[in-house]
Amino acid sequence: MLSRLLHLGHPIFLARHRWLVLQMVRREIMARYQGSVLGASWGLLSPLLILAAYTFVFRGVFKARWPGGSDSTAEFVLQLFAGLLVFNLFSEVLTRAPRLVLEQPNLVKRVVFPLETLSWVAVGAVMFNAGIALGILLAATVALGSHLTPWVLATPLVLACTVPILLGLCWLLSGLGVFLRDVGHVVGPAVSLLLFVSPILYPTSALPPFVADLLWLNPLTFPIEALRGLVLKGTPPDWGALASYTAIGLAFAFLAHRLFERIRPAFADEV
Repeated sequence: MLSRLLHLGHPIFLARHRWLVLQMVRREIMARYQGSVLGASWGLLSPLLILAAYTFVFRGVFKARWPGGSDSTAEFVLQLFAGLLVFNLFSEVLTRAPRLVLEQPNLVKRVVFPLETLSWVAVGAVMFNAGIALGILLAATVALGSHLTPWVLATPLVLACTVPILLGLCWLLSGLGVFLRDVGHVVGPAVSLLLFVSPILYPTSALPPFVADLLWLNPLTFPIEALRGLVLKGTPPDWGALASYTAIGLAFAFLAHRLFERIRPAFADEV
């Protein structure tokens, strides 16, 4: 399995069909904002509106403060936004993946079309939005008086390490979603639950050691904590954890793609 995984022609590495994927990602992004009055500005406004809503509820209404930090609203906003940035990556992929293949019946029935690229297109589109959100986070950090260190240059690595897991989730859920339509109904509540079992509204350091150890099994925990460390604390990432996270993601993506390819011949009969 390792030799096949390391082969650069494997879909995980996008060595093949990369130009097709780039064109489809571009079309996906343009279609998302086509016809709206504000156009691509929604890419900036959407994360800001979500952040404003959460800040109002948790900071304004419940008077919450960031555990282990000061009573500063700015600190609360930045910590929360860093967590939401990673959460939105996963939530968008999870909510869309079950219908990814079902929404493309014409492509499914074209034998020559590489259906595995649909997952790359979905991940590429959400990564574009994450890039915008990251720019907002960095700009807000500076505007609110915090100092960025050179470690902030490693933030793209943190986002990149989530790509294999996101691809694996896309291949797994989009393949199963063709045969099990209930997958789409299960994902919605699961995403809502994911918000509270991930260190978005709190840091892992605020939890008892046993619970914190369990939380590291959550695929959102490492990128959230790593992003906060790079941007808000100016500390380097745990390189060993980064490598392990990426390796596990690649293995998961490989297995998910293998399942996707195995059940793919039956897609045309179900769509």
